[in-house]
Amino acid sequence: MANRPLTKYQDKIISHDASLLRPHYPLIDRFRDARVIAIDNGRSITLGEFFREVINLAANLPDRPYMVNLCENRYRFLAAFAAAVLKGQINLLPPSRAPRVLQQVTEQYPQLYCLVDGPESPEGLDTIVRYDCSPRQTPRQDAYIPEIPGDQVVAIAFTSGSTGQPRAHVKTWLSFCESAKLIGAGLGLRPEQSASVIATVPPQHMYGLETSILLPLCLGGIALYSGKPFFPADIGAALELCPEPRILVTTPVHIRALIEAGEDLPDIELIVSATAPLSRNWAAKAEGLFRTRVLEIYGCTEAGSIASRRTSRDDMWHAFDGVRFQAKGGESWVDAHHLPGPIVLNDLIECCGARQFKLLGRNADLVNIAGKRTSLGALNHVLNEIDGVRDGVFFLPDGLEGTVRLIAFAVAPGKTKEQLLAELQARLDPVFLPRPLYLLDKLPRSETGKLPRQTLAEMAEQLSTI
Repeated sequence: MANRPLTKYQDKIISHDASLLRPHYPLIDRFRDARVIAIDNGRSITLGEFFREVINLAANLPDRPYMVNLCENRYRFLAAFAAAVLKGQINLLPPSRAPRVLQQVTEQYPQLYCLVDGPESPEGLDTIVRYDCSPRQTPRQDAYIPEIPGDQVVAIAFTSGSTGQPRAHVKTWLSFCESAKLIGAGLGLRPEQSASVIATVPPQHMYGLETSILLPLCLGGIALYSGKPFFPADIGAALELCPEPRILVTTPVHIRALIEAGEDLPDIELIVSATAPLSRNWAAKAEGLFRTRVLEIYGCTEAGSIASRRTSRDDMWHAFDGVRFQAKGGESWVDAHHLPGPIVLNDLIECCGARQFKLLGRNADLVNIAGKRTSLGALNHVLNEIDGVRDGVFFLPDGLEGTVRLIAFAVAPGKTKEQLLAELQARLDPVFLPRPLYLLDKLPRSETGKLPRQTLAEMAEQLSTI
């Protein structure tokens, strides 16, 4: 029999009726009051403290169906996420905090409210609620942890817009719980193994949500670091505050910054990378410099994290347990028991059996110029491997095939356009050389290191008039 919810805040009370036949999953896996679930400003927060905060926060939330959780503190984001699930509300996960994006979400879901934990009010949203966990309810000491129906919709995640307009995808509690278990197994974590997760990516993004929010909830021994370190020195300080073993969840941009800064970091058990391709060269450098392993995770908003690889040693991606890939009819598909059905990927893959594949590039990244084909991903890889290039990206504007030319943006202090073009000319077919090539101080990457297509289009238009 499923445990009853602790409070009246759960929208669908579990009782002795047909709802008991639905699979249920605990809000917090393997609850032990003294287990540490977060390190916040150097202080360890136990599950008992966390759960009391979740109960009281849920009591203070407005009676609306949707929450946009914009808490900056990752621990407070976790508590707010759990409180919304407990109250039967749906977490909306927009791809960014840009006012235009938030306004679009508000137009789609007019009954939403926004939860913040700071003094600033984000633009583009009308109903702002401040984080408040002042006591209203005190859970009984002998109370059970509530179990959530597996088919309860707990979140709507939006794609990043890297290849066009963001799209919404519904997420159930079952899909989140099962996905977290697959990720934990894929990272080599044993049940109830203790580990600290330090993440540089925001928790609103699927990659950050799964690794720094769902792992602490759905695995027995994971604790999160409440901050979001960005610069190498900040990452080092965050690692220092967390007990071993430490897992750094980050992006290729941050890995390169750490390597170039030459920081003497505390011991790291594992570095996890996603959101953009990581080259074998940079993965090997990170492993040697920081005496660790680097695992890349492959996933998407539609399906979550579904495969991994040891980048320094293997070009092949390996599916998580129970995940199957298939290429058919010019499309790539993924399926798993926790997914609602087979999902079409935006990427092209070459299957090597049902559990392994090579990534060929994104459908939207394919480039056909003068009858010759490549992908933007392959071009980006060539550009970023040039000595002296700190960051770079190719962009193909909209237009009729054969009438538009590739554009490239590069961050390469000390390099001239002529030098970079000469390097590219030695590595690429002439039809893929960018015209023009822009040198910049930095690229306008999002918090996850992505460069949405719309951002690149706007940047190209602005630079063309200079």
